[in-house]
Amino acid sequence: GMRIAATGAYVPEQVVTNDDLAALGCDSDWIVQRTGIRERRRAAPGQASSDLAFEAAIDCLERASVDPREVDLILVATI
Repeated sequence: GMRIAATGAYVPEQVVTNDDLAALGCDSDWIVQRTGIRERRRAAPGQASSDLAFEAAIDCLERASVDPREVDLILVATI
């Protein structure tokens, strides 16, 4: 059989708030009202999505208490 043992996630450390975008002429409340977004994350220079996926995989393995050698499939999704 097959089962999903756990999920994992990772986001870059740098937080970009709506207030940070005010310099571009964007109002924080306007953004929240129309999109619901309050903050987003920015990857560090040289940080690839594969680096983020690696950290998410480590998180998943820890949550599942599974040895990596026991894993048959890793499914990655990004947005």
